[in-house]
Amino acid sequence: MTDSTPTLSLDHRPGPLFAWLAGLWRFRGVLLALSRKDFQVRYKRATLGVLWSAALPLLQSTVLVFIFSRVGDFGTGRSFSYAGYVLAGMVPWVFVSTSIGASTTSIVEASGLTDKVWFPRAILALVPPCANTIMLATSTVILLIGLPLIGVPPALRLLLLVPAALLAIAFSAAFGMLLAALYVYFRDLKFLVQAVLLVWLYVTPVVYPPAELGPAGRWLDWNPLTGITGMFQSAAVGSPFPSVRALLVSVLATLGLGAIGVLVHRHHDRLFVDLL
Repeated sequence: MTDSTPTLSLDHRPGPLFAWLAGLWRFRGVLLALSRKDFQVRYKRATLGVLWSAALPLLQSTVLVFIFSRVGDFGTGRSFSYAGYVLAGMVPWVFVSTSIGASTTSIVEASGLTDKVWFPRAILALVPPCANTIMLATSTVILLIGLPLIGVPPALRLLLLVPAALLAIAFSAAFGMLLAALYVYFRDLKFLVQAVLLVWLYVTPVVYPPAELGPAGRWLDWNPLTGITGMFQSAAVGSPFPSVRALLVSVLATLGLGAIGVLVHRHHDRLFVDLL
């Protein structure tokens, strides 16, 4: 009588790319289960529940609009609502920054789980973007409800929110997967990511249109978040659509980071457990 128990065999050689991707898909149930648990634990016993996910971008937007409309005088002379512009930019920014920050430490912090059960560690890095998708959806709905209240009527351009949200999710997943693998080897990375996120907000055109910087504004096109936030803002309030270069940078950065993340995980996934 033969034993039909599945056997996992690991050696020093990485498996074929197709087999690794197939394994990732095979464990999609683990991703969904961990994402659901992460979301439920985050808002457990909270009276307002998921509505708290919209409170952060709303509060930050209010503060930024109050400050920059007076200090930088960005709120006058616009053909679009400045308050809506900032809120629309904060929605993807909060999602991306929160997801990347959580993904960076995801593999190390789940060492107790990965010591006992085998599954691709890339799953852990994908949990924050997946769980935060509900936060992104809730914030987007709040944005859609709030726009008419500040004098922005509904328009067909709102359909652009769908590809913009998908690009934000893909970018967060790609970058988070790479950072999670690197953090296993370089534990200072968590603090570096925190510092970069603090600066990244102000070099992303969330509170100011790129045109306000004159010729220097063209350099913002090399920021992968310029195209993402610009699509949200253009869809919400009709601000100028991001340049082709900004969109290409966002898409190519997502594809490039995703490819490098897959490569790193495929070669080092089986070694992570020895370093946790």
